[in-house]
Amino acid sequence: MPLPSNFTLLQVVPELETGGAEQTTIDVARAVIAAGGKVLVATRGGRMAARLEADGGRLAQMPVQSKNPLVMLGNAARLVDLIRNEDVSLVHARSRAPAFSALWAAQVTHTPFVATYHGVYKAKSSLKRWYNAVMTRGDLVIANSDYTRSHVLAEHQVDASKVVTIPRGVDLDRFNPSWVTPDRVEALRDGWGIDAADRRTRFLLAGRLTRLKGHLTIIEAAARMKAQGRDDFLIIFAGDDQGRTGYGAELEKAIAEAGLAEQIRIVGHCDDMPAAYLLADIAILPTTVPESFGRAAVEPQAMGRPVIASNHGGTTETVADGVSGWLVPPGDPNAWAAAMVRAIDLGLGRRAEMGQAGMNRTRQLYRVDAMCAATLAAYERVLEARLLQREGA
Repeated sequence: MPLPSNFTLLQVVPELETGGAEQTTIDVARAVIAAGGKVLVATRGGRMAARLEADGGRLAQMPVQSKNPLVMLGNAARLVDLIRNEDVSLVHARSRAPAFSALWAAQVTHTPFVATYHGVYKAKSSLKRWYNAVMTRGDLVIANSDYTRSHVLAEHQVDASKVVTIPRGVDLDRFNPSWVTPDRVEALRDGWGIDAADRRTRFLLAGRLTRLKGHLTIIEAAARMKAQGRDDFLIIFAGDDQGRTGYGAELEKAIAEAGLAEQIRIVGHCDDMPAAYLLADIAILPTTVPESFGRAAVEPQAMGRPVIASNHGGTTETVADGVSGWLVPPGDPNAWAAAMVRAIDLGLGRRAEMGQAGMNRTRQLYRVDAMCAATLAAYERVLEARLLQREGA
């Protein structure tokens, strides 16, 4: 069955700052609106809210990021009112804390509930496992990779038919090297203080300044490369600290102590990631904890750039080792140094071939329109199952 003509989707996400869950929220909102539906997003807000509203979505601002039980109860009451007032057809939660409020509200209003497992949540206690399992208590669970789906099935007692894999998609209109004008790349290079005559091989680590992204591994790897007499590389850390000023200061100190001020730059948040990947030669994703999917491994491939990524999690699916990039043991500075040197020495021609392979693979497997179509099909499946339940009651 297609989506009903009066379909209204409510997505619930902690914030709309930056990240995979946030981008997917925007992508799905755009697809539902294009299909004739309405979209509400309950969130604390953030820099991507303007994009949501420009696409025709509506913001329902509330503190859904809070883990305070009283605030969560208040959020549940707000969501109940929102669902009833806006005649919401389906609720889609994208994080655990807001999922509690969203699930309660969906149950009170008898509204279908879907949750996306955007991360692989570890549980060291039965209480934490119960907390994580809120994502599985609705009508359907969407996993953003086969790796994530396997984790959900192993971690929770849930029917396998209730968990579907829908890989994240990349907007191939936005991440298209043919559509990025030279002045955008030049503006970014000037903003980051890179001399136009600088011919060093550029590595880009795009992601929030948080420990699990592996910045310290790269600093140690760079120190080993420099000790080998290599000075033909420049490493760029692009991402903001989102209030983690202590970690940012730790990185600055580690770079200074290793004598790498000329080799590593922390440039802050970047709004033009397509241009950033074109400015770089190679993208790196040295995560110390497995990523459930790893959009930062797929977007550069869409831009024709090979990727070096940690050999765990979703990146083992998105990076074809030796074809579109390289998979390296996580947290191993020696292995990372060796991989980065190998990528430099490979030369422009061979790297371009790998970049083309990654671009072809991304266009085949990770298109945002395919992700959105699969998500809307999942919504249709849930609505049809609910209709059959009501008819059978």
